[in-house]
Amino acid sequence: MVVGAFPIAKLLYLGVRQLSKPLANRIKAGARRSDFFRSYVCLPPAQLYHWIEMRTKMRIMGFKGATIKPLNEEAAAELGAELLGETIIFLVGGGCILLEYSRQAANSRRKEEELNETLADLRTQVAELSLTTETLDARLREVNRLLLSLPAPSTK
Repeated sequence: MVVGAFPIAKLLYLGVRQLSKPLANRIKAGARRSDFFRSYVCLPPAQLYHWIEMRTKMRIMGFKGATIKPLNEEAAAELGAELLGETIIFLVGGGCILLEYSRQAANSRRKEEELNETLADLRTQVAELSLTTETLDARLREVNRLLLSLPAPSTK
């Protein structure tokens, strides 16, 4: 699905991004200040990302056995904070999509239940009308039988 093809989807995407950006920036700032957060939350994903990126680039260029130097701590902390911020934005957007999907599914279920209820009511009404028709038909046959069994009126 191309976001550019749907202006409303693009607008919603930008809205979610703008709403979650301050949250991501706060978390990034906290990650830069806190040594614990920096060491255990930001640095490992940043070093892994750097290793995968460099390994892929080296393989594309034909260097299969080259060793990859890890990033320095400051660059890794910055990259880790950026990755964390983008992850938060992605999770907020994904959460919005999941909430909208569940809302639409509940709406669809409710409409389907209403439709099934209406169908059941109509079936009940058809059965009742069929029974009434059969009863009236039986009465009509009885009246016709009684009329045929009456003696013919005499004309004198």
